Amino acid sequence: MGITFERKVNYYETDRMGVVHHSNYIRFLEEARCSWLEQIEMSYSLLEENGITIPVLGVNCTYKQHVTFEDTIQIHTFVKEYNGVRMMVGYEVKDKKNGKIVLLGETKHCFTNKNLKPINLKKHAPEFSKKFESMMEN
Repeated sequence: MGITFERKVNYYETDRMGVVHHSNYIRFLEEARCSWLEQIEMSYSLLEENGITIPVLGVNCTYKQHVTFEDTIQIHTFVKEYNGVRMMVGYEVKDKKNGKIVLLGETKHCFTNKNLKPINLKKHAPEFSKKFESMMEN
């Protein structure tokens, strides 16, 4: 089960050709991930209050088509893989006006304490772990 985040493209996010610069998609994915965590009642603030951080280990994006200024994109965010120590979040970015896929992406994360020491979320915070498990999609 995932969540869909929607946003309009700003002018400053486009390049000289008038299309969204590829680097901005990384920011869009982060916005969607933050919104997703808030919607499932596990905001970054709440996780950090519980001594949990979720650093990004890697990002992978496949660009399918472009969008331009004032286009609206929808970013479907979901858990692709999760084992308590690491998690892969998947993203499907679509152009709202035509439903076409703009980007397929994933971010790889691990769970750490506030000193950046790896932790197993299943042991450290089972209630949070269960939420991530329930968000898995194939």
